[in-house]
Formats: sequence, structure tokens, C-alpha cells
Amino acid sequence: MTQAETDAFEKVSSGVYIEGLAIDHERDLIWYSDVIAGGIHGVKPDGTKVATLNPERMWTGGVAMNADGSVLSTGQGGIMWNNPDTGKSGWLLQEIDGKPINGINELMPDGMGGLFFGTNDIEMVIEGKAPRPTQLYRLSVEGELTKLADGLGFTNGIMFDATRQRFYCNDTFHGTWAFDVAADLSLSNRRMVIEKEDADGMCLDAEGNLWVTGFRSNFFTRLTTEGIRLPDYPTPGGSITQLRFGGADMRDIYFNSVPADGGDTLKDGGEIKAGDSFLFRGRSETPGLKLEPTRFQLR
Repeated sequence: MTQAETDAFEKVSSGVYIEGLAIDHERDLIWYSDVIAGGIHGVKPDGTKVATLNPERMWTGGVAMNADGSVLSTGQGGIMWNNPDTGKSGWLLQEIDGKPINGINELMPDGMGGLFFGTNDIEMVIEGKAPRPTQLYRLSVEGELTKLADGLGFTNGIMFDATRQRFYCNDTFHGTWAFDVAADLSLSNRRMVIEKEDADGMCLDAEGNLWVTGFRSNFFTRLTTEGIRLPDYPTPGGSITQLRFGGADMRDIYFNSVPADGGDTLKDGGEIKAGDSFLFRGRSETPGLKLEPTRFQLR
């Protein structure tokens, strides 16, 4: 990618530390979270502000769409939902095995109405201490919860490919795991496909290539389904927490940029105040994989 193409990215919105990201195809909006300033913020592709949900809630690492238009969001205490049209909100999940949830980071629709998600140790993150091991789960559309994997260092970006045969999960300070997916959506054969000490968000393009962001990296790391490393995709950001494809042709790229040292500041328990985190938009020659919404019955 040339410097001119990199410069073609434009800033859409800003915050303190922008993290979760979802494309609302029905409303043609982008929803993103700010883990420090709080809230989930909805903007149009031109940056026009539309709404802010859960303005006081911090540490939302994942955002996704439900079929009724509700916005799902993770963080302390579990998974919440907000319907921007009705103003109603509630909790989708607050307990695991009868115990209150410490934290949930990223989530991904499972293609059958439910979702995959990874836990995180928000308690230790807030204190700037090493997090305890985390897990991967699936929540079916009927509300059945299944543990899929355990003993991960720090679950982050997750993706489920279009063939429903491969599942990916970032383990933040180690790299990207791939799993085989069975017919019942259980996971097996875990193997490391990218070693990366700042693995954060991820997305898939229409060709099945994996795009991985890094909280110390100003580029996308890309990998084919055969495990071949593609050229890195540079951006004008400091570091990148998450990316998603959108637009009518699925060739718009939206990504969240944070200060180059922002992730390490949070990891060490430091404080971030400056509003130099940005939502960027650019274009890709390859369209992205369109994510299906979940289909939970929310009341």
C-alpha cells in the first residue's frame, strides 16, 4: 500500500481509548465503545453523532448487533443490550455457573442466532496486575451456555469463518489461536497461527484471510487460510484495537486507533486522559466478511 493510499484514511470520530466496534448495516451506523470515557457511541459514516448508550459504563471491549436492532455490549458484569429505537435495555448474561461475571471482552455471532465470547479479568486490568487465565464460551440463541476452551492468557478478538469450520481467537500477549469447529460448534485442535505480543482485534475478509490488529502496531497483520503471511497493511493510526468491514459493497474499512503507548499504559495501571483515540475509515480492494446479527429474544 502506498503512502497516498494510507493518507486516504479519514478520521470519523474520536475518544479517549476506543475499543469495541460493530457495523449496524440496517441503520448504516457504526457503534464503538470507549473503555475509559465510557459508553457506546453511534455515528454515521460521515461522523455525524447519532446516539450514546450506557454513557457511564467503562471497559466495554466488544460490541455486536442483534436482529431486532439492539446493540449488545460486553464489560464488567457480563453482556448488556440496548435498543436505540425503544430506549429499553437489559442484561443478556450476568452469571456463569451461578457466579457473577468478572468481565467479558470480545464477542462474535455464531451464525445460528447465538454468540461466542471470551472472558477477561477486568478486576486485575483495573489494578494494573497480571490477569488470571480466561475462557471461551458459546451462548446459544436459546440461552444455553457452553464452555469451549480454557486456560487462555487473555482472550481478545474472535472470528468464525464463513464455512463454519474454523474459529480464531487472539490471546493478547501471545498471538492468534485457530481451532477446528465441529457440527455442534464445539472447538478442538487448538494451534497458534500467528505469534504476536500485542494481538488485539481481528476480522475476516471475503476470501477468508485473517486481519489482526495490535495495540502496539499501526498496521494490520494478515494471514491466508493456508497460513501464508500476506504483506502488512499500514494505516495512519498510532496503534489499532479493532477493525470491521462495512458499506454497501463491504469494502469500507473502519478501525479504532489509540495512542502508540496506550495499551501498555493500561496494562501497567496508568491513566489515559487525552482524547487522541480515533475511529478511521478507509477502503479495501478486497471486501470483508459480513457478520450476521444474533437473534436473541430481548425484553
